[in-house]
Amino acid sequence: MNKTRIEWIDLVRAIAILTVLYIHSVDGIYIISSDAILNLTFASRIFQFASLFIGRIGVPFFLMITGYLLLDRVYDDEKVKKFWTKNCKTLIIVTIIWALIYAVSLYFVSNKYAQVNTVEAGNLLFSHMWYMPMIIGMYLSMPFVSKAVGGFDKQTIFQATVIFTILAFLIPFISLLCDMEGIHNITLQYCLGFSGGIYGVYIILGYLVKKEMFKKISSKYLWILTIVSFLFCLLMQYYAYIKGYNFILWYEFPFILTGSFALFELVSRMGSVKFYDEIKFLSKYSFAVFLIHNLFRIPLLPLIVDLPFTEPVKALILWILLIIFSYVAVVIIYRIPKFGKFLLYMR
Repeated sequence: MNKTRIEWIDLVRAIAILTVLYIHSVDGIYIISSDAILNLTFASRIFQFASLFIGRIGVPFFLMITGYLLLDRVYDDEKVKKFWTKNCKTLIIVTIIWALIYAVSLYFVSNKYAQVNTVEAGNLLFSHMWYMPMIIGMYLSMPFVSKAVGGFDKQTIFQATVIFTILAFLIPFISLLCDMEGIHNITLQYCLGFSGGIYGVYIILGYLVKKEMFKKISSKYLWILTIVSFLFCLLMQYYAYIKGYNFILWYEFPFILTGSFALFELVSRMGSVKFYDEIKFLSKYSFAVFLIHNLFRIPLLPLIVDLPFTEPVKALILWILLIIFSYVAVVIIYRIPKFGKFLLYMR
């Protein structure tokens, strides 16, 4: 970790990992309980929908942090090689190691618990690993993107971002609405090329926040944007539910973009962060916890599901236990000389 720290960045990183653990806890409980509970109460269903918005801000936060910290650097040939060696090469090795760890874990779980659905367990175990190849790809492109954006005024970058956002977020959203209303196959053929797609937009937004592109926007309006984004996500999920439409709230949904961006910009305006020592601890081990936490989700799920509580309470209990077990585990592993730091991709 760098000696010079930005307190609000640590806060965003801490929030990001906690929300990732939260959504994986909620998803785990509701997926396992879905066979036993055919009709969830209205309150329980709304809790699930609200949790999806909360949980989905984690990855955008991580990506915007990446853009904020890495896109305004100056790269030359030598620095590119060092960046790839330090970030991409090690991350690829760590990804392969953890994929093997999860594969072995799935083998033992499926053999020890005959009643466990192997496909379902595998989906839960590997549910977060999609992030790894995505961020590796982003890191590989980072020096070139940095070189490109560095040659233009921030206003020009913003205008390009608006266009990419329309293509990557708004047009698919319109197609989704049409499909829900029975108007199928309304799509436009386009290619976002080297933009990084939806994830690239989040990274560029982080860069623009650092360039103070949005400082003139009142915090009041940003709070309004956050609340409106939350309500739209909630209503969209409920509308899809009552129509029987299979809709999954994901990162290409435009109101996940607007909500997470507004919150990121709001937090960037903070001065000192309260309870910073605790926040710094959560931030320091955040990526390590991201790597390891699903190892605890599978064994904890059967125990939590059988508790005599409602699904929201079970999800909160699982979330708290995941936080405790994951952070204790990474602190212990980190203390293993050389190996621990490498395995957890700690800087």
